[in-house]
Amino acid sequence: MYPQWLVPTIGSAVVIALIACFHILPSHLATGAFWFNLYIERKAVKEGRSELMEFLKKYVILILIFSFIYGSLTGVGIWFATAVSSPRAISLLIHNYVWGWATEWVFFIIEITAIYAYYYTLGKIDPVNHLRLGWIYAWGAWISMVIITGILAFMLTPGKWLTTGGFFDGFFNPTYFPQLFTRTAFMFTVASIYALIALSFVKNESVKVEIAKKAGVWGLAGLVFAFILGAWYFAKLPKEAKELLNTLPYMKTLIKVMVISLVITAIYLVVFSFVIPKYNNLIAGIISAIVLFLAILGFEGIREGIRRPYIVNYVMYGSSQIISRDLPAKAVKNELEKVRAKGFLSKLYYLPPELRTITPENKVKVGEILAIHLCSGCHSMAKDGWLRPLPKILAGMDKETIKSLIQSFDSSPYMPPFAGNEQELDAVSEYLEKIAK
Repeated sequence: MYPQWLVPTIGSAVVIALIACFHILPSHLATGAFWFNLYIERKAVKEGRSELMEFLKKYVILILIFSFIYGSLTGVGIWFATAVSSPRAISLLIHNYVWGWATEWVFFIIEITAIYAYYYTLGKIDPVNHLRLGWIYAWGAWISMVIITGILAFMLTPGKWLTTGGFFDGFFNPTYFPQLFTRTAFMFTVASIYALIALSFVKNESVKVEIAKKAGVWGLAGLVFAFILGAWYFAKLPKEAKELLNTLPYMKTLIKVMVISLVITAIYLVVFSFVIPKYNNLIAGIISAIVLFLAILGFEGIREGIRRPYIVNYVMYGSSQIISRDLPAKAVKNELEKVRAKGFLSKLYYLPPELRTITPENKVKVGEILAIHLCSGCHSMAKDGWLRPLPKILAGMDKETIKSLIQSFDSSPYMPPFAGNEQELDAVSEYLEKIAK
């Protein structure tokens, strides 16, 4: 086991969530925007309308800056944050999908090359070849999504991979196509919102009104199809995930946040695309992007939450990152009982010798270390923590009550079993009693 990344107050999970959800805005813009961009450029070329080029220049520079600066930075941020908070989970994904990641990076390089070539040759080469550059980018970006979605969907529904260990059995899993098509529909909504933001910089009023209406059609169509395909996605969820969706209180909150945010987005598109397009402005556009971010936060929070107690469903538990089942095709064994027999401390090779054996003098300190490893991935250790703070959850409980609660996790549908021996359970319970008081 690796040292645990403890983020005071907010928790490592919230850090990952904020980075990853923000990353979806530029990444979905990168995959969806050029389809709308090409539609406008083809119109400009076929009809000889040079005035539309003003919008194209504003739109492409927005994609270039937002997607390939902020998008790239947050992409690296996701890798860093997940690697230090869940190193074994990332290792599992890399070992199974290294060629998937490699293929995605090839298409990412194609995206970067194509968009720079497209932007710097805008209006400088013949229209046919310029459109070809746009098509290369559009297809390259979408194929990048095709690959990434397979790995993301695998984490929730490994499917036949659990028995075969096959690359494509895990990649084309039960929720792959529903999630891919839902994200594809949603990317057009993201593209339309950013088209309206780009239009706030366009001076030609007639162009502003015309493109706003077209962006509105694309955005609303994307929302309608995202709702329909999203329903398909939720219908394909495993039974356990549906039960968590219906029973965990915060899931209902996330659903409300997602739905309300998408409704507000639809209202914004109707008002500023069709009713009063000439009054569209940068402030309204930024507010709509923030609302869109909240919708993403809701959906991604649901997608992550319904995997509990796993980080890779049915395969690896959350904070402890312990393999939860035998995987004969991968020659991997269930680690839980072995770890329980030897003790979780036996896996923490980085600890100094004086903390590897529990004594009356170090009991509370060792209990804290164990709690950080086994709990902090999903819970804040501080009373004012953002993410399910343990001092509040356990408030008023004594050591024996806490110990009984932890032992009950063996039959819990959303809490992982305690991965330690009796001595370690006693140490953790004593530490948790301390912070609960």
